[in-house]
Formats: sequence, structure tokens, C-alpha cells
Amino acid sequence: MTRTSRPVRAVAFALAPFAFAFPAFAQDSGDPIVIPIHNWSSQIVMSHAIGQIFEGMGNSVEYVSTDSQAVYEAIRLGDAALEVEVWEGAFGASFDAAKEKGGIHEAGNHNAVTREDWWYPLWTKEACPGLPDWEALNACASAFATPETGDKGRFLGGPVDWLKHDAEKVEALDMNFTVVNAGSAAALWAELAAAERDKTPIVLFNWTPNFAEAVWPGEFVEFPKWEAGCDSDPAVGPHPDKVYDCGNPADGYLKIAAWDGMPEKWPGAYAVLQKVSFTNPQIAEMAKLVDVDGMEPEDAATAWLAANEATWKPWLE
Repeated sequence: MTRTSRPVRAVAFALAPFAFAFPAFAQDSGDPIVIPIHNWSSQIVMSHAIGQIFEGMGNSVEYVSTDSQAVYEAIRLGDAALEVEVWEGAFGASFDAAKEKGGIHEAGNHNAVTREDWWYPLWTKEACPGLPDWEALNACASAFATPETGDKGRFLGGPVDWLKHDAEKVEALDMNFTVVNAGSAAALWAELAAAERDKTPIVLFNWTPNFAEAVWPGEFVEFPKWEAGCDSDPAVGPHPDKVYDCGNPADGYLKIAAWDGMPEKWPGAYAVLQKVSFTNPQIAEMAKLVDVDGMEPEDAATAWLAANEATWKPWLE
């Protein structure tokens, strides 16, 4: 894990009046609130936004670069205080496993509804008009072939640590595709932008809420519908001897997790955290500030807070 500390930024001045009018809580600990950051923009900006609110309340904050799966074990053990984006599809299993051990709990639930799965920009339908059906995609696999994948189609997946099980899905559904993992979210968008120049067919991992849906209109591939257990029980799903023979949840949750010790150690910050809730458009805007507008994440967080006081100031009441 890599630790970084940030100075209190301009937003602290906007928060200053609340530092004195804040409701009566036990004194928050002087120890820094450790907030993990990962490798996609909305999570990093949201983490800084919440961290800046905590700083404005008088707390100290440290940001820790942490693996997006291992973070739940770190929170459970008290090495980090919270996680701002628990995506059901990507991290639900890791979150549930940590909860079973004890030490971590759900502290809030965003208004956002999530989806994470194979996706394509609309120009791709010219090469594969049967989309979004997954069987039509498989029949068009040669349209996505590259020198890297030979006669198989190329699916561009997210970073390996996102654990999306795309290779297992390809195997379970007997798809004529090879999964190639991008190193970061930025690498996904770079390849998508390159494909846009000459309208090259491309299918890649995408998610919502995310700025990309506003920049590149597209659709998710429709796989066999998600059923609870299709990722663990061969009897669930269309193939009785396979797991991962389904798509991801089309209406997944986005939660906030916290260390069990946070309410006692930082009661004021925890009370605010419990009120935090963002919508799909708000989260997409956070990502856009970095991925399209080119801002540094901490500056994007400051800008977002300045432009959206009506959203977050009530959390301090």
C-alpha cells in the first residue's frame, strides 16, 4: 500500500463555518482517517471529496493506494477506515467474505444503480447487426479479431485485479473470444478513442455510472440473465456443468463500507459518512472531470464540492 497525505485544500474554507456549528459529537480522534484509493477516476475523486469534507471538519486524512479486492480485508483489520465505492458486480463477493470474518460493515448505500459488463460503442453494430445479443456477438467474433488474438475475437477487459471473470464467461458460454486485460481504466478509454477514429469494431469492459456513456453512446451485451448463484453453482444458469454462464447484475448496488471501529474513533466523520449518497449523473460527472477535462483527482474533488454545495452541505446538519 502507498500512503499519501494531502493538505487541506480550498474547500476547507467553505466548510469552516460548519467546524464550529457541527452537532455535538464526541471528539474525533486526532489520528488520520485512512481512505483507500484505487485505479478508476470516480472512486478516486469521490474519496478525495469525502476526505476534504472530513478535513474541513478538522480531521486529518491520509489516502492509501490499495488493491481494490484486498481493501476489504484492510478495512476489516482497521488498516483503512472506509471504502466509498463497493460495486456489487466487481467487489460484492470480497465485501461479503470480509463481513463474514467481522470487523467491517455497510455504512451507506448510494442512490446510483450500477451495471458492469461487456459493452460496445454503437458504430460496432454496423459490423455485427445482431447485437446486443451475445450469441450474435459470438457469431461475429471474426470482426473483432486482431493479430494478438489470431482468428478469435478480442475482448478488452479491465485490469486483472477487478476480477470480472471474463475468461470464465468465455469458457462457460463457449465463445470464440480471447480476453486481453487493460492495465487501467485510462487504457480502456484510450483504445476506445482510437477505435472511434476509423470506427473499428470493439467490445470492451464498461460500467455505469461512468462518463463514457455520455461521450460514446453504446450498449451492453445481453448475456443470459444474472441469477444469484450462477457464479458459484453449476446448477444455476443455462449450462448445468458451468459457472459464470450468465451476465452480471443489470441493477447492482453501490455501497459504502466502513471499519467497525470508525463510529467510536471518529464519530463525527462517521455520522457524515452515513449520509453520503451519490446518483449516477453525479458519479459520472466526477469521472468526467478527470478523464475528459484532465483535472487532477484532488482538484476535481474540490471543484465538484464547490459546484454542488446543495448536495453535501445537508450531510453536515
